[in-house]
Amino acid sequence: MRLETQAIICAVRPHGEHAAIVRALTPGAGIQAGYVRGGKSRTLRPVLLPGNLVAAEYRARTEDQLPHMSLELVASRGALLSEPLPAAAIEWATALTAAALPEGQPYPRLYEALDGLLSAVEAAPAARGWATALVRYELLLLAELGFGLDLSECAATGVESDLAYVSPRSGRAVSAVAGEGYRDRLFALPPFLLDGGPAAWSDIFDGLRITGHFLTRDILIERQADVLAARERLIGRLKRIGGA
Repeated sequence: MRLETQAIICAVRPHGEHAAIVRALTPGAGIQAGYVRGGKSRTLRPVLLPGNLVAAEYRARTEDQLPHMSLELVASRGALLSEPLPAAAIEWATALTAAALPEGQPYPRLYEALDGLLSAVEAAPAARGWATALVRYELLLLAELGFGLDLSECAATGVESDLAYVSPRSGRAVSAVAGEGYRDRLFALPPFLLDGGPAAWSDIFDGLRITGHFLTRDILIERQADVLAARERLIGRLKRIGGA
């Protein structure tokens, strides 16, 4: 097995005294794990940071063997890890990716979306500039894993207009009229998920409530405590600046 590719570092775990096991998202081969000799060294520590873009080479004698991974830094997002809010966003996005995706299955759309999200976190002066991209990334991940939401029409009436809610059971949209008597049992559907464009903080938090419900129920079933803790830290920081 030999693979040369760009990759986004998603998770790093120490192995022994000097090495590390690295899981990274590649554009054509999905999540790939590799053994990095000297991964805890002073030279490689700043390279092996979640969110960094690297040029990686994987080598293994058999398909069943954990490949050795060598890598060079292409773009560092390490400076953002000293800022609490961007650091929390990078921690959650990469932790979610590493925990949710099976190894070796290609998800090119997720690779592009994750790189775009991390670039937005890096470029945006305020969190509202990338918070909508975070919600859309979570929605895309759900869809790519077979748990996509259907926001095209009302689940009760089939109408395609006046969609205002999402059913927590089916993940389908519900119109304002059909959902009027069930508002306390439904999620509010923020307009930006239908029309794109910017969103108010209240809409962003509505979007995060929707994606959080389905990620917890359908994807992170056995890995909730540790992975979702990163999401809770991020949302806590977003609420402090968003006034929720």
